[in-house]
Amino acid sequence: MTLPKFILGDNSEFPNAIYIIHTEFPRFIINLEDDEVEWFEDFDVEDQKELEAETQNAINEATAFYDAEIAKYEA
Repeated sequence: MTLPKFILGDNSEFPNAIYIIHTEFPRFIINLEDDEVEWFEDFDVEDQKELEAETQNAINEATAFYDAEIAKYEA
């Protein structure tokens, strides 16, 4: 099975939270309500600095993915 790069999720315990799951490296979940990111990867300080730009790009892509998905329902 091939996973999509992003998966949209929600949780009934936190009704205002909207989650985007990023399935490629570096894997993470971002809560769009408060922009909190939970990583599936463990990074040391060097790795974190090296991945900073790539990570910000992935977070921006996750937000764009959400906006595009919502636009499909609003049309």
